[in-house]
Amino acid sequence: MELSGIGFCTIETEQSQEANRHSSSAYINLYDQPPAQEVIEHQPDLSMSDVVPLEHRYKASMVLSGAGDALGYNHGNWEFENDGVFIHEEVQKRGGLEKLDAIDFPVSDDTVMHLATAEALVKVGEGEGASLPVLYRALVEKYIVSMTDMNGRGAGLTCINSVARHRRRTDMDINIPFNKRGGGCGAAMRAMCIGLRFPDPEQEHLLIAVSVESGRLTHHHPTGYLGALAAALFTAYAVRGTLPVEAWGHGLMEVLDKAKEYVKHSGDCVEQNMDYWDYFGNQWGAYLEKRGILDGTSKPQFPESYGVKERECFYKAVSFMGMGGASGHDAPMIAYDALLRAGDSWVELANHGFFHGGDSDSTAVIAAAWWGALFGFRGVPEINYQRLEYRDRLSKLGQQLYELRGKPLGSEKV
Repeated sequence: MELSGIGFCTIETEQSQEANRHSSSAYINLYDQPPAQEVIEHQPDLSMSDVVPLEHRYKASMVLSGAGDALGYNHGNWEFENDGVFIHEEVQKRGGLEKLDAIDFPVSDDTVMHLATAEALVKVGEGEGASLPVLYRALVEKYIVSMTDMNGRGAGLTCINSVARHRRRTDMDINIPFNKRGGGCGAAMRAMCIGLRFPDPEQEHLLIAVSVESGRLTHHHPTGYLGALAAALFTAYAVRGTLPVEAWGHGLMEVLDKAKEYVKHSGDCVEQNMDYWDYFGNQWGAYLEKRGILDGTSKPQFPESYGVKERECFYKAVSFMGMGGASGHDAPMIAYDALLRAGDSWVELANHGFFHGGDSDSTAVIAAAWWGALFGFRGVPEINYQRLEYRDRLSKLGQQLYELRGKPLGSEKV
């Protein structure tokens, strides 16, 4: 079984969904095989703090997340196209990424819900009236409103059904039951801005709490809400600019232990959450080992040949049921893989993270948010974002989150 070669495409990978939810063994075994000959790729300089002002990077993180989402979605034509080669051919027929005008690409549900998360963070703000319970209630309210703007945006059923449940409630409770099928990427795709609000190491406990609870407002399953944690945490790392990108995955593995303690302490469906806990961490550990960066100090390793077809096979291999990026673990994983490979190249980020035969808008919205937080708009064709739907809203929220960054949230008691 070969993850790095096209031959993997011929392997039957589907396993029992119930078995997969309880165990990581379905795909972990694929990593146990001897790897193909790999080379350590040259990584462009990822230093950014002395090049692009932080304020610009905040705005770019929000705006480019929307741009990536819109390009990966393409009215649903590319999100729901499972042939990555065909998508790349379509991009080239249109003149390449540099010719794709954002005005022709409306955003998907990913950006609409990311806007909702950011608006809740800004609405609650800081100071005496701000608290975690108030923030969670604001998130519920914003997610309910977001569902009125989903026509033609490909909203996911888990988000739709969970938000509808919140809308019907007459009490003030925000908890929903544990969901064995709640491991999708809907929590991850909307969580990047949490890292913009809580970027400092001293507020890691808040980032964990808000990521987990915002996630399980709709996706009460570790594979789902831990995707939100990864999306937010890596955004915070990008803002800080002190940790090399290849070390982010190692950082996530350490934070997962803290998240586990938080979930245990929360008292909400603890036994069920623990039953399904290991899949996310095991999949990420296997991925980081495959790339040679589990130690947090090494440079990433990629196959000598890592073109469109090879990536398609790899993205399927790390996925839950063959659709790369559709789950909470692999949406940020594929986004991370794209960022590692692309470095400071927006074009390469798009080639690897926006245009593939999986859940392309979800990997794109995450990857582009991180990239913007690192590099701002540097080297991005203006046509890709200048006339983007909701650009002004996204940019304004980026500015507001910049002004709120690192500030306390009430008493900050979790």
